Amino acid sequence: MKNLKLFALGVVLLIAGSASAQVSVNVNIGSPPAWGPSGYAETEYYFLPDVQSYYDIRSSQFIYFGNGKWVRSRYLPTQYRNYDLYSGYKVVLNDYHGRTPYTHYKSHKVKYHKGYKGKYQKTIGNKNSSSKNYSNKGHKDNGHAKGNKDNGNKGHGNGKH
Repeated sequence: MKNLKLFALGVVLLIAGSASAQVSVNVNIGSPPAWGPSGYAETEYYFLPDVQSYYDIRSSQFIYFGNGKWVRSRYLPTQYRNYDLYSGYKVVLNDYHGRTPYTHYKSHKVKYHKGYKGKYQKTIGNKNSSSKNYSNKGHKDNGHAKGNKDNGNKGHGNGKH
């Protein structure tokens, strides 16, 4: 009787082990922007040498130094509102996986100076075909931009996507 119970338990375990349930969860928080370089699916941050800023892909926010502190915003600061994100070079930061990429800013600033160009980059999207991602939405045409309310910041770059 004991052997029969052990045999039945073994059969149940064998069946349970062979019938594997497959559950696939694809959480895609923060897709790369259309102006981002193609071929870097697992990247969390870009460093933008021309504007000395970072871009956090997960939260779709720019990170830049302003008013004595690091600021997160959906837009670049006002002085870069006309910066062309499609043609500007993006340094892909594959080696950093935290919340504060600016802790390495001093070395990034030296290594990737303003005007830095590395190897050729192809963007994910096309500037002309994705005007939604490149708009300056919410800004008046008369040059008086409305302030966005991101973290109390009033930067208005064209980086909304």
